[in-house]
Amino acid sequence: MLEDVEDGAAAAIRLAGGASLQSTLGVADPAGWLALDAVVREAAWRRPQFFSGWEHPAPLPADLTQLGESRLALALCHRDGRIRQKAVLQSVRYPGLLPLVVIRCADWVEPVREHARQLLCEALNVNSALDLAALILRVGGRDRGAFGVEVLGRILRQASHGQLAALFADPDRIVRRFAYRLAIDGRLLRSAELARAAAGDQDTVVQDLCATAALMALGDEDVYEGVLSPLLSARSPRTRSAGVTALRRVGRSHQAEPFLSDRSALVRACARYVVRQQGGDPAAWYRERCTAPDDPELPPGAVIGLAECGNRADAGLLRPLLVHPSAGVRARAVAGLRALDCVDVKQLWPLLDDPAAGVVRETATALLPSAKELPAEWLLERTTSERPRHVRVGAFRLLDARGGVVALRAAVGLLEDPDNKLRTWAGQSVQRWHPSPDERHGDAEVGELLDRSRHLFSDYVLRRRKWEASVDS
Repeated sequence: MLEDVEDGAAAAIRLAGGASLQSTLGVADPAGWLALDAVVREAAWRRPQFFSGWEHPAPLPADLTQLGESRLALALCHRDGRIRQKAVLQSVRYPGLLPLVVIRCADWVEPVREHARQLLCEALNVNSALDLAALILRVGGRDRGAFGVEVLGRILRQASHGQLAALFADPDRIVRRFAYRLAIDGRLLRSAELARAAAGDQDTVVQDLCATAALMALGDEDVYEGVLSPLLSARSPRTRSAGVTALRRVGRSHQAEPFLSDRSALVRACARYVVRQQGGDPAAWYRERCTAPDDPELPPGAVIGLAECGNRADAGLLRPLLVHPSAGVRARAVAGLRALDCVDVKQLWPLLDDPAAGVVRETATALLPSAKELPAEWLLERTTSERPRHVRVGAFRLLDARGGVVALRAAVGLLEDPDNKLRTWAGQSVQRWHPSPDERHGDAEVGELLDRSRHLFSDYVLRRRKWEASVDS
């Protein structure tokens, strides 16, 4: 926000000095126009430090017909509604002022707003609408801003596929959503084009819009190669799941089986639905693949998939996978045992030293309910700086959950850890520490640890903590 104010102030100073509008602001720069409007109407009064060199601009003449384009741009942003109204009437002489007219269409002063809307309806065409789409949609989010969006939609419905294509690649996701909605309503895009858009766009709204529209053409002969293939190979789980669910509608349910082991839980769930609808048994499919614990090709998704639809008896298939050569399989095996409520503390405990961070993270999560059953000294050894970061994090998670003087000892020891995030977490743990009711009070070690971390407390809070622990202040 501060950078916007500074940029708007710089633009205002240049315009006041006679610089041309075209050299100061780009037509398709919504942030620049909005910053200019905000600065001239508000920041010049509230933040005059941004206006060194323009503290006393030349007063506007009573007759605004004498103003050139640059000074008229400032008049369109004036804090006096009467001046803005006169400026809107004069702006018809300069097409370059249309972005500011767009902003005035949402003005809180009704006469200014009505004149600006009339001018926008007369001046906006397909080419200018393409340039101003981002600004109009940004202003459309304001009170009284819907009118500009309605005009934009009416104009762009006249645009061809080629003209709208520029908006499909706009970096502003709000513009892309608007453009795709128009294209879908006008049936300007073929189903294969919509499928590729759903697979390629990063915005989930665009993905859902385009995938839903693309699947409306499932009766076509080329539907698999043109529509389903891009959806099924998309990076987005939401898009892949739409393609998997559609396999049943086109009589290709058997092609859903490979997606039973997808990396996404959403896709796996959709694949299980499709397989069950054709009479298949996803649980049997998972069990068949997990019976070979040394198979290097075993996908991690098949391991967690077994836990998602199996029963506690399937824990026997998951336990041998805890030593699988693939880190992904080991991590999913731990997660699967936790999902089946079959966690064996002694069996999982050694995995806290696993070289893969994902395995240690899943192991720590599975052992959290049993943190007090783990040997404290063994965990403390794993918080030293010689251990890998992910091992220190996993051990500290368990020590922090354990509470008591052991948690305080670990947290104070990590206050000098080389990792900034771990140091911060340890400091927060010390600050929220309180003595456990089931531990003996008056422990001198507690007083020593609190003294080592006194920089984290005020004097009052430090005395309070010591009082709670029954140690001398």
